[in-house]
Amino acid sequence: MIYLFGDVHGQFDHILPALLKTREQDGVQTVIFLGDIEASKPFEEEIAPLLDAGVDVWFIPGNHDTDTHQSWANLLPSWHRNLDGRVVVIEGLRVAGLGGIFRGEIWFPPGERLHQSFDAYQRSRHFNSTPQLAGRLLKHSSSIWPVTVDAMSLLRADVLVTHEAPSSHPHGFATLDTLGQAMGIRALFHGHHHRSMNYSAFDDALGFRAYGVGFRGISDVHGGLLLPGKYDER
Repeated sequence: MIYLFGDVHGQFDHILPALLKTREQDGVQTVIFLGDIEASKPFEEEIAPLLDAGVDVWFIPGNHDTDTHQSWANLLPSWHRNLDGRVVVIEGLRVAGLGGIFRGEIWFPPGERLHQSFDAYQRSRHFNSTPQLAGRLLKHSSSIWPVTVDAMSLLRADVLVTHEAPSSHPHGFATLDTLGQAMGIRALFHGHHHRSMNYSAFDDALGFRAYGVGFRGISDVHGGLLLPGKYDER
């Protein structure tokens, strides 16, 4: 079974106990972190108990993963687990990932695409030798780039995991609807907004099922709630 984890923000103690309750019925288990991991030590150390238990681990970055150089550095050695911008076959499903958030300095749909890629942004006239350069480049390591979305729209997937939400959320983006439709997905799971949400009323309009996973919440790939988020209504 594939499980989707809402924003953990540096807290991992709830994960393995929740998975062990379903281990006998699941057999193989895979987990995907939906961003805002904020690992306080190397991610491989944070997930070591999961790996020791035979759990496969993947992630996408969130906006808070670039709040500090240390949080970002703790993810980099685990980059082979990053789904951002690609499709990986996991437990027989094609899973695509889009990490990060939309930012006005880069692209805030439906607004203009101001910079196509991280490299183009770095080479742009905005940059010279200033003390703010390193911080701005770090922040935009978790921005969504048009070139990434364009490339993904040419791929096919069954499931799309994102940090941002589709248009079914009050603060979501129709750009993700269009991406999911182009990829032919059956389901989308997102974090970022800290609430577990089932958007079944939007299924027809979206063309796929969409779910929000709450703060420290856990959902299975069928949309079932294994663990409510901290801020979900009980």
